Amino acid sequence: MYRTHTNGELRLNNVNEQVTLCGWVQKTREFGAITFVDLRDRYGITQLVLAEEHLKTAKLLGREDVIQLTGKVIERESKNKNIPTGDIEIAVVEIKLLNKSKTPPFTIENETDGGEELRMQYRYLDLRRTPIRKNLELRHRLSIEIRKYLDALNFLEIETPYLIKSTPEGARDFVVPSRMNPGQFYALPQSPQTFKQLLMVSGYDRYYQIVRCFRDEDLRADRQPEFTQIDCEMAFVEQEDVLNTFEGLMKHLFKITKNIDFTSFPRMSFADAMLNYGCDKPDIRFGMTFNYIDEVTKNKGFNVFDSAETVIAIVAEDCASFTRKQLDALTDYVKRPQVGAKGLVYLRCNEDGTFKSSVDKFYNETDLKTWAEKCGAKAGDLILVLSGDKTTTQPQMSALRLHLANELGLRNPNEYAPLWVYDFPLLEWDEENGRYHAMHHPFTSPKTEDLHLLETTPGKVRANAYDLVLNGTEIGGGSIRIHDRTVQSRMFDLLGFTKEEAQAQFGFLLNAFEYGAPPHGGIALGFDRLCALFGGQETIRDFIAFPKNNNGRDVMIDAPAAIDKKQLEELFIDVKKT
Repeated sequence: MYRTHTNGELRLNNVNEQVTLCGWVQKTREFGAITFVDLRDRYGITQLVLAEEHLKTAKLLGREDVIQLTGKVIERESKNKNIPTGDIEIAVVEIKLLNKSKTPPFTIENETDGGEELRMQYRYLDLRRTPIRKNLELRHRLSIEIRKYLDALNFLEIETPYLIKSTPEGARDFVVPSRMNPGQFYALPQSPQTFKQLLMVSGYDRYYQIVRCFRDEDLRADRQPEFTQIDCEMAFVEQEDVLNTFEGLMKHLFKITKNIDFTSFPRMSFADAMLNYGCDKPDIRFGMTFNYIDEVTKNKGFNVFDSAETVIAIVAEDCASFTRKQLDALTDYVKRPQVGAKGLVYLRCNEDGTFKSSVDKFYNETDLKTWAEKCGAKAGDLILVLSGDKTTTQPQMSALRLHLANELGLRNPNEYAPLWVYDFPLLEWDEENGRYHAMHHPFTSPKTEDLHLLETTPGKVRANAYDLVLNGTEIGGGSIRIHDRTVQSRMFDLLGFTKEEAQAQFGFLLNAFEYGAPPHGGIALGFDRLCALFGGQETIRDFIAFPKNNNGRDVMIDAPAAIDKKQLEELFIDVKKT
């Protein structure tokens, strides 16, 4: 062995022991004839003391050099309480340079001077930094605890194929050409959905997998083209069984990693989430729920409100003191193309009981007082109002609500507010293509009490589906599945599949349903997102060892890349230049 100990384990009880350590040089400091070296590995940092006889070697040491040393553990005169090994240091007897390092392109410290693209290009260096290491250690701990919890409940971890069949529903597939089947392609799975349902038909009533999935779609902060999910399925269960099982998993993870106890997670219907928060994944760490004030704002001569389908207000507590500059900034925010509102109306509830609004030429003091009463606002509060079509105004107000909460510091990353959202619509209408799409996926079961609506008003059918939301981020979703061939065939009809198309794409599943398919349901939790939220961050990139950038590229290995002409010929592929 190259070492007897790591750089994070030596303490005062090791004083006078002779040890051998290895690691990377974090920094060196010269004090006359003595040189101090901070030696780092993934376990921590240990301070080395090189006396005058090692002066020549010490002067040759640079950042990130890999060294091995043997020395004696001694007590430090000037202790460092910021690190676990801060009570000791190593009086070096022998030192050996194992590998010389070039000067790194950025500082490998907790706070680095490297930009994101540069850090991704040299990701193997970025991974040496403590914040990234701690993120990956958290990811590891979570994966271990997930497996322990599910194993105790008799779940089996079963691997499903990566080379599968492409389906046109949902996001774009990554496709893989088949050399042995010219002109035919595999797809990389967006989810193991149909395979886990087939496992239920096979009698494996509790399945899970921490699995890689792939989607060829535009990226954002919480998306990667390849991602990991906790994929689970259970047979002979109803919705309540699934929710209780995976609420238990989340409670276990919170207790083990954060020492946070939850009694039960609140639940909210999709309809209530849209009504009160304007989105299906509300952040309930703070208030500012929606108030519909149509009846007290219309028919007063203000055409913007009079012509609107709905008028929605939120109350920002104790914000009546906002300056005109702050209010203008909020107006500019809602006018951004990403939000799309045409303007913003405000009402100040002054401390002296008077009211000041941007539209007070249309509304007198009594009218404005009625607004405040309708919204439950008190003196010192600020009311913000948007209006328009309900389907556009709700998400616009939701965006403003979250933006204002960020500005007011109401979204504490160390505070956690989980929430179940349920009773989603089964279908959503696509105006452009003139047909329905499945809101979750085509295998989601309708609510039993809504089955009769499939033939008359399918848009009103509720799904036996549920999402798990944490701090305004959807971290998982699932449903009770269709297990009857007749219902599944009807679902494909509603989605615009011909009988032939349904059989060609999903015939294997429809056929399986004829051989005793049990009632079943499940959930998939986004593991990358879960890790980021437990780590108190919004983006998943630094919780993945080797992520892609915003263009879906791995700038470290320069992928994707062109392939050799011979490989293209073997795959019967001709690349057209654009």
